[in-house]
This record gives sequence, structure tokens and C-alpha cells, in this order.
Amino acid sequence: MKYYIIAGEASGDLHGSNLIKALFRVDQKAQIRCWGGDLMQKAGGDLAKHYKEMAFMGFIEVVLNLNAIIKNINYCKEDILKFEPDVIVFIDYSGFNLRIAKWAKVKGFKTNYYISPQIWASREGRIEKIKRDIDAMYVILPFEKEFYEKKHGFPVHFVGHPLLDAIANRPSLNATDFRNANDLDSVKPIIALLPGSRKQEIQKMLSVMISITTDFPDYEFVIGGAPSLDKNFYRPFLKGKNVKYVQSKTYDLLSIATAALVTSGTATLETALFRVPQVVCYKANWISYQIAKRIITLEYISLVNLIMKKEVVKELIQHDFTKDKLTKELQLILSSQKRDSLQKSYEELTNKLGGPGASEKAATLIVQQAQNQ
Repeated sequence: MKYYIIAGEASGDLHGSNLIKALFRVDQKAQIRCWGGDLMQKAGGDLAKHYKEMAFMGFIEVVLNLNAIIKNINYCKEDILKFEPDVIVFIDYSGFNLRIAKWAKVKGFKTNYYISPQIWASREGRIEKIKRDIDAMYVILPFEKEFYEKKHGFPVHFVGHPLLDAIANRPSLNATDFRNANDLDSVKPIIALLPGSRKQEIQKMLSVMISITTDFPDYEFVIGGAPSLDKNFYRPFLKGKNVKYVQSKTYDLLSIATAALVTSGTATLETALFRVPQVVCYKANWISYQIAKRIITLEYISLVNLIMKKEVVKELIQHDFTKDKLTKELQLILSSQKRDSLQKSYEELTNKLGGPGASEKAATLIVQQAQNQ
């Protein structure tokens, strides 16, 4: 069968790549065309467009890039018609994917959604579009099944979180070799800086993160570079600073990190699954933040706290994201008492995520759904 998969960000590329591998195991004759990144292409997907051309963050940024977005939507529709898939699989990226889903449903394509739009966080009214346009939904967060089924009467499949498999299946790492290969100090404990994957958010986050490094001379600070950006983008932040940089090696970096400063997003959950104490940070364009503040209904912004339904990791949002507050919170998570408390919470978090095999479960259900004529 033929599968058309659409992912629009780095995290979607990761989960999409594992889904593609699983689809090939379930359906050995699968033909897969996709929007995503290097990982999805490497997994065997025929890449129609790279997410680097699609990653726009925030309300203002989307408006400024509206022409490019419209062109992408039109190209996507044309490409789907040309490929004639048996099923379309949407991965997160709701602003784009729900538009394509509406069109695809009218055209008679089967529509599957893997990794739900976060309508439980904002614009819950989108549930009506999902009910109308999506044939099957595969969710990865434990509270999402109850949200969809009990609150909105829309049946979904909880498949577990694919990060469990992505982390468990990563290649083994020799810490000494990693340090040597990336010119890192051989003994200093490492503080990972994960400022996000898009230019706009990195520009907001990284300068503040780096500003505290001189207060922690006994630690080595290392930026985890996003796979969508090369080192030239980070050079202005590195100039004259005692900060190191590694490219596209976030998991290797987290596996040897003592603590991390993390921009809100999937990376907060990844950091927790590596059992690394963290401070969650977020700062947006002022106008985008004012709009978001009025439509987002959540008490927390990090996946860790949302899943646990309490504050496990500290969140420094917008005006709270300052050098002084960041310094204080980093000092706290470096203390043994706080670290012990976090480890217990991280263990509980892992147990809530449904166990391994998310990609395999999702792929099996997608193939079954596509076969039902």
C-alpha cells in the first residue's frame, strides 16, 4: 500500500522515521512519500519537502510567512493527488495538517493522525474539525485518551510514547570518546543547553542561558545544536564565551549531562527520560506571548508537569526567564536533595507513558485501518 506522511518539525521527523521503519516491517510492500527531514528520508521515505522550509514559530511569525505557507499547502495537495496514497498520516503540526486533512477528507482519502494536535492546551474547538476530517487518531500521552473519549466522545488509540523506543534503541555511547570527539573537558560535569530547534526561539533563549555560565566555573556548558541548523547560526552566541557546541547529538549529550536548561517542548520530556534534572525555559515574541496567554488554558507548559499533573520541574516563562532566576534554579537542581526528588518523579513519569512499542502499535493500526475499505 501507499502511505503519505506529513511531519513539520524535528520531533516529528524523529517519530516519523520510527513510524516509517515500523510500517516497512508491517507492510513489506509499502511505498512511502513524506514531508519531514533527514531521519524520515534515511528510514526509507521519499522526501517531498524538508521541514526546514516549514518551521515557523509563533503567531506573528506565521503571519509574516503566510505566502510561503500557502504555497506549501498548495504543493502538498498537488503532490498527494499525484502520489494517490491509500492513507495519509499526519504527525502533530496541526496548523498545516488540519488544513490538508479537511481537503483530503473531501477528496476521499483516508486520514490518520499520529501524535495529536494539542487541542487540550489551546483552541479546543478544533475538536469539531478532527471529528469531521480524521478517520483514526493515535495518541501518545496518557491523559489524551480520556480527553478525547470522555470529554468529546471521539474514540482514539493510546499507543504509548515513541520517545521510549527512540531512547532505548539509540546506539551505545562511550562517554570518553564522545568528550574527546567534541573537545569537551575530560572531567567537568556537563550542563546541557537545549534552546530549541527554530531560529526564532533560539534567539530568544540562548543568550540568557549562556549569561549564567560564569557563575558555574566548575561545570562545562554545552549547546545541543538543532539538526535543522548548522554551526554558523550559533557562532554569534559562542563568540568570546566559554561554551561548547555539539551538532545533532542531543541524546548523546543528555546521556552524560548532569543537568540541563531546556526550552519548552518535546525536549523537556526527552530530558526527563534520560533522568537529567532540568529547568524549563520559555520566552516568545511579546505579541505572540500576549495572544498565547489568552488562548492557552493549561496550568503548565512542560510535558513533564502536564503528564504528572503537578510541578515536577521548574518553569521559567517570559518575564520570569531572567539570569538571576535561572541561576537560582540551576543551583537548586544541582543539589543532591532536589536531584533525588526528581529521580523518583522521573521514574513515575516513565511508568505513565505506556511502555515500549508505540511506533509498532501505531503502524499496525494504520495498516489495518488502510486495509478496511
